[in-house]
Amino acid sequence: MTDKMDGFSMDIEQAQRDKLQAVFPECFTEGRLDIDKLLSLCGEYITDDFEKYEFKWKGKSDCLRLAQRRSTATLRPCPEESVNFDTTQNLYIEGDNLEVLKLLQKSYFRKVKMIYIDPPYNTGNDFVYEDDFSDPMRRYMEVTQQTTKSNPETMGRYHTNWLNMMYPRLRLAANLMQDDGVIFISIDDNEVDNLKKLCNEVFGEENFVSQLVWERAFSPKNDAKYISNSHDYVLMYAKSIESFQIGRLPRTEEANARYQNPDNDPRGVWMSSDISVKTYNVESDYPITAPSGRVIEPPAGRCWRLSKNAFLERLQDNRIWFGPDGDGVPRIKRFLSELKFDGMAPTSIMFFKEVGHSQEGAQELSKLMDGGFFNGPKPTRLLGRLLRLANIKKNDNDIILDFFSGSATTAHAVMQLNSEDGGNRRFIMVQLPEVCDKKSEACNAGYKNICEIGKDRIRRAGKKIFEVADDLLTIGGIKPSVDIGFRVFKLDSSNMKLWDDTPIEDNNIETLLDRMAAHIDGLKFDRKDSDLVYEILLKMGYSLTENVTVLNIDDLTVYSVGESNSMLVCLQPGITAEHIEKMAVLQPKKIVIAENALADNSAMSNAFYLLENKGIELKTV
Repeated sequence: MTDKMDGFSMDIEQAQRDKLQAVFPECFTEGRLDIDKLLSLCGEYITDDFEKYEFKWKGKSDCLRLAQRRSTATLRPCPEESVNFDTTQNLYIEGDNLEVLKLLQKSYFRKVKMIYIDPPYNTGNDFVYEDDFSDPMRRYMEVTQQTTKSNPETMGRYHTNWLNMMYPRLRLAANLMQDDGVIFISIDDNEVDNLKKLCNEVFGEENFVSQLVWERAFSPKNDAKYISNSHDYVLMYAKSIESFQIGRLPRTEEANARYQNPDNDPRGVWMSSDISVKTYNVESDYPITAPSGRVIEPPAGRCWRLSKNAFLERLQDNRIWFGPDGDGVPRIKRFLSELKFDGMAPTSIMFFKEVGHSQEGAQELSKLMDGGFFNGPKPTRLLGRLLRLANIKKNDNDIILDFFSGSATTAHAVMQLNSEDGGNRRFIMVQLPEVCDKKSEACNAGYKNICEIGKDRIRRAGKKIFEVADDLLTIGGIKPSVDIGFRVFKLDSSNMKLWDDTPIEDNNIETLLDRMAAHIDGLKFDRKDSDLVYEILLKMGYSLTENVTVLNIDDLTVYSVGESNSMLVCLQPGITAEHIEKMAVLQPKKIVIAENALADNSAMSNAFYLLENKGIELKTV
């Protein structure tokens, strides 16, 4: 009678089928999609021409299946490594980002405003994670116990390995983006061509915004064999180019200095622009008499951009400038006070004077951490620029995701920006706990893996931001409250026992009975209640930062999720119909209980009908 949780992440394939069937029901026969009929309804008809443009490599189909394969893993809370666990809205997740992205699908589907990632550049020396298609969690557990391996060109599948790593992760990331969301991906020359093709397929080439160029080096390398490479790229794609609005940059003193007011116009400073255009229009080909009396014709092969009447209207309104002596070619005045947009349009080149360089990023981290424990950290100024381009407003509770978080520069930049304008932006950092090399400075300082470096960086950055908050922006005389905390979660196998469906040799009945006996209690004995509560949140679509409080209902421990008791969770045995009735008084939308927690079968029946009449969903785990 009740709906039992199965311990799996969101079924992406079924969700996509359901959406497609809702729009094109005629394309489904006995539950199967008729792709030919779907194409014909969209005006594309099957032909014998199989030569079409597409981006292919070995393993691509397997990658797509891997991205959509449901995960049986979970994220276990780790309050002892967190900061302000009970109040923060930020997350730090340790784990393979492929499995983590799967687990985030239901709770964060189309809720992320901005994604930034700085993945391995595939230089031959950096790590490229090789997924296990048959058992991702087993492979993950292996990787966390060893130092990671490089992807040298001599492997023979140099680009293929990198693409197989990136493709499923980008597929899953795209599902999390809001309609007005945007993704930024740092990359260099080694894979920029392949990455752009990959992003065109995943996000749609119509949603390409820019290939930003970051001037990452401030001086040339004189020992370069050919060219001293001084730049990297940041690819920028919108989720929907129609919905996305680019953020503009603050106006600089240099830009404002271009506006002057030589004629003391009461409307303020202005600059002039040409009123001639190449496109010829006979109605805009007319002579203009300057105040000096000189007759001015349009330049050869051009005409005025204004019709004669429009020109006369602007002339009457003192919006036409003929130069200081009244004898120049007419130009239209554009006033700073009348600009259509606030701020300045960003350019595709990001100079290090404005956004920092790679050495600045290294110095910044070294000063904060008292050591150089991470190679190639990005400067926070660079991330600050990208946050501006993403057009993230300060009071929209927007989520910024980084699933190759490394030294956690993204988290640092989010907290820094919030401290400057009193914003409430939130971050989700995801990082594989790559083991630090035993000979590294980080290992000698006591850091076992990259996650320990990232978490410590956020703690130190948050402490510094909090200490200097008095010197930052004050709103109405009140110091802004900045969320410098984060909840730590770690990837692990499900807290729920999953049925072992491996074949039994010789149909051994004892093996079958042992499996059945082990499955009587569906929950693992070595897990805490909090582990299961957060797995329930995750797999039922609740945020991992939801407020969870403990209630006592007639000596029964009940976990309340959300500010208004949106969901109640009880894992304690001995639940009676009376307990259920008292829970229902709190008017939750859902009640979740352990499958064997009800006192008897009659309690289960009474609970089901009681809650059904009140419109409350009952689920078991």
